[in-house]
Amino acid sequence: MNIHQIIGLILISLGIVLVIIGIIGVYKYKNFYQRVAVASVIDTAAFITIAIGIMVYIGFSLFSLKVGFIIFLMLLLNPLSNHVMVKGAYKSGVSPKKNNL
Repeated sequence: MNIHQIIGLILISLGIVLVIIGIIGVYKYKNFYQRVAVASVIDTAAFITIAIGIMVYIGFSLFSLKVGFIIFLMLLLNPLSNHVMVKGAYKSGVSPKKNNL
């Protein structure tokens, strides 16, 4: 194994650990808004860590360029989609003060 493959596997493993921590966090909180905040952060952080790990593992190629484009789209669209979802929940009457679930 080359050094870039080892670094890639470490990043992928770190991303999987972030997903596990996020799952625990989602089950820990009972409020809808807290759950969405945790899920949003973990979606972005874990996905980017795993995707960068894949890019490092594979090396520079057309595939890594495509993964980089997907990372760019994820950074652009994930916060937007979470904002729209939370705004829709707030406008439909989900109260941020009480336990919703």
